[in-house]
Amino acid sequence: MRMCGGAETLVLIGLSDRSSMRSSVRLCSIAMAAALAVLAGAATPAQAHAQAPGPVASLGPDFLWGVAASGFQTEGSAPDSNWTRYIARSGYEPYLNSVDSYHRFLEDIARAAALGVKVYRVSIEWARVQPRPDGWDEGAFLFYDALIGAITAAGMRPMLTLDHWVYPGWVSGDGGWQDDRMVQRWLTGMRRVVDRYANRNPLWVTINEPVAYIVQELNNTGVPGADRDRVFNAIADRMAQAHNGIYDYIHGVQPGAMVTSNVGFVAKADEQVNGPWVNRIRDRLDYVGVDYYFDAVADPRAVARSAAGSDTLQLWELPLASEGIYYALRRYQRIFPGKSLYVVENGMATENGLPRPDGYDRADYLRDVVYWLQRARMDGIPVIGYNYWSITDNYEWGSYTPRFGLYTVDVRSDPILLRRPTDAVGAYSEITRSGGVPGNYLPTRPPAGCSQIDPPSSCDDPITLPGV
Repeated sequence: MRMCGGAETLVLIGLSDRSSMRSSVRLCSIAMAAALAVLAGAATPAQAHAQAPGPVASLGPDFLWGVAASGFQTEGSAPDSNWTRYIARSGYEPYLNSVDSYHRFLEDIARAAALGVKVYRVSIEWARVQPRPDGWDEGAFLFYDALIGAITAAGMRPMLTLDHWVYPGWVSGDGGWQDDRMVQRWLTGMRRVVDRYANRNPLWVTINEPVAYIVQELNNTGVPGADRDRVFNAIADRMAQAHNGIYDYIHGVQPGAMVTSNVGFVAKADEQVNGPWVNRIRDRLDYVGVDYYFDAVADPRAVARSAAGSDTLQLWELPLASEGIYYALRRYQRIFPGKSLYVVENGMATENGLPRPDGYDRADYLRDVVYWLQRARMDGIPVIGYNYWSITDNYEWGSYTPRFGLYTVDVRSDPILLRRPTDAVGAYSEITRSGGVPGNYLPTRPPAGCSQIDPPSSCDDPITLPGV
């Protein structure tokens, strides 16, 4: 699949214009899905589906409830990196010091432990540990030693992301992923990280949402439309070499390791968007990491306009469908039969913490999603874990306006960066104690009869609620 370039996705070319870079990079994937949906045509009529079960079963004591964060988005005290350089030359909101988890990680870890979760996902920032091509920062490693040590001391398992879209400024100056030297440089850095932390028995994520990462690289570096297909594929090949190389290395250092690269599921067009990437790495995945956020967009033209920088559709305006997590997991179960699945990221956006236009609140959405996780497990889909994105609000790749946190933080106006609990804190605590929602729970929003989340499957073989 050719991404953000080529005749089928010309609507996205405008994203390289600096005036439109305030929009989240996630919109690019949404717009690609919309453009592809126009090409795909109408869905087939829904067929009969077996009646849903009555009470839902608990996910049990072994299910891995978790929370997630990324280094650059939360740490503050940011060293020179591709992202500090993007911010300096773009229309992005100033980074400030994010939520300063560099100094406040202990309190965030304590909040996660109080939720009853078992997994805490973070990223090890290459830009911090190797600020120069010829030098490593032992102080930075000591910070991550303390961070990971605190996670394990609190009774949680670390999930370590090696690359969450950020790399050192000196690498950026040489072209980043567009440079042929990137794979070897990346592997050198990541082997150092693996050597240091493999004995902590983490779950590993090699590269976060690679397709969205590549699109972000094309946009932030201003790759012209005529070159986007070629550059996209070259970067995808390099990232696949990096993933495959570090996968083998991790298994040499940590026998029995669990390694993935999480895909950002794109409703209505996941095969076209993520299929080529998955095929590049399919033989080197110990579990399948899936990120799910948004429903298929009803009006593709509106998203295309948004991607071009007008009639902006914001993250908190994008439609939600809690049942979509079931369809996303079912899709990857069919691609990787018998392989464990893990929801590495899921959450909902609000505008500066204000109520959403659709009236969905964070606690109800979380409970609805968990209901569909329980239904998935009951239907034989081997989902083993779920991370809520994110433990706190953060710098959402260009803006502090979209809020995803279980704990909200007013970075712009609150000098003490107070963490204030949302309604989802209590809801998640109840979920982790009980292994899910109560058996008689029903989602607050019924599933669509002919869903476009994973067509034709989600329309031909729809999921239903009891009695429907």
